[in-house]
Amino acid sequence: MTTAILEVNNLAQCVRDGEDELHILEAITFTVQQGEAVAITGASGSGKSTLLGMLAGLDTPSSGSVHLLGQDLTRLSEEQRAVLRARHVGFVFQSFQLLDHLSALENVMLATQLVRMPHAEESAVAMLQRVGLGNRLKHTPKTLSGGEQQRVALARAFVRKPSIVFADEPTGSLDFATGQRVIDLMFDLRQEQGTTLILVTHDEKLAAHCDRQLVLSAGALLQ
Repeated sequence: MTTAILEVNNLAQCVRDGEDELHILEAITFTVQQGEAVAITGASGSGKSTLLGMLAGLDTPSSGSVHLLGQDLTRLSEEQRAVLRARHVGFVFQSFQLLDHLSALENVMLATQLVRMPHAEESAVAMLQRVGLGNRLKHTPKTLSGGEQQRVALARAFVRKPSIVFADEPTGSLDFATGQRVIDLMFDLRQEQGTTLILVTHDEKLAAHCDRQLVLSAGALLQ
């Protein structure tokens, strides 16, 4: 029997623009089961990244609710949401978001330090070896290619064996061949760990790897 890891109910986000209200998201409702891979697609400006931020508890909605791992994110404090993310959530971003002054190994270990993960260094080394970077442990981001940086980001996202990983345009800064390798690695890791994956993408090939797609248009979910 599958279990819902994410439940979104009537989610909306509005911002003031002078005297007008700008509706970024409207009446978004869906459920994601544990272990699913779901792609959020749609044209630029349709609200995809805004929705992803709401699902991860990085932003709060104007109305509606998001239940992640049974917790209502709208009822948690910012600190409580941060603790939930540190324990159960991984992230992959288009811009990699690695710290330039840290090595690949140190960047991956940052994710383990938030929850005082035992055997953190060994786990980080093993994960970097898993993504093909065992010979780049001490390299800083500026000495790595874009594809290598994104593989470090994958290692960082999966090193704690998170319940769910959110990815925002993970291949957006990469060429086709490099992006394909990142896609294959991300889905292999997801399969090995049984991780739920929710990603925003314009890449049709990446979206096709997912179990299903949620299509946004002008802030609304197409049925």
